Amino acid sequence: MKRLVLGDGLLGKTIADGTGWDYISRKKDGIDFRKPDTYADYIKGYDEVINCIAFTETYDERRDEHWQVNYASVAELVDLCNRFNVKLIHIGTDYLYSYSKVDATENDVPVHCRNWYGYTKLLADGYIQLKSKNYLLLRSTHKREPFLHPYAWVDQIGNFDYVSIISELIIQLIRKGVTGIYNVGTETKTMYDLAKRTNPDVEPNFVLVDDSIPTNVVMDVSKMKNTLK
Repeated sequence: MKRLVLGDGLLGKTIADGTGWDYISRKKDGIDFRKPDTYADYIKGYDEVINCIAFTETYDERRDEHWQVNYASVAELVDLCNRFNVKLIHIGTDYLYSYSKVDATENDVPVHCRNWYGYTKLLADGYIQLKSKNYLLLRSTHKREPFLHPYAWVDQIGNFDYVSIISELIIQLIRKGVTGIYNVGTETKTMYDLAKRTNPDVEPNFVLVDDSIPTNVVMDVSKMKNTLK
């Protein structure tokens, strides 16, 4: 099974380093995810493409950046994968469950968080489900290790974890050959709980009064757990 990772950001690099799978990126290969002709030839001949490219400035208000990278370019990637008969593995986000049902499953209706990041990631998920002929859609959040910020939210709760842990779960699911949608994460915790594991000096803080920042992104990860038993 030949696999290609798109992007060498935090998650993409961790997956590529941990598996030895091929990867391409803007920095290494000069590709521009917004221009399919710059990377289309690379994905020919691969069985699976793992898309780790996204505009991840979660609370950035630049609509066009989110729209182009997180939605429009993903739609073009779906079309390319269909044309070349390549399975698409796409990294989504647990932010889709913001202001939705607590402990949501993959079958519950996602309600995007109140910012352009969540909105455009939701649109991409919809396009993949509608148009892709063969896909695996993974919803999660990964954090840099160790936790570098001086403060961490004590009232934000979810299944997020460090990139080394989330990437390993993703790799296992990819190797299982599963398709469809999977919530990916570990036990429920606060961001402060997570931060304390690698930064004992981190100080507790509360989410500012801003409804674009979700405080509860808890997902039901039982489907993932059952698959990986």
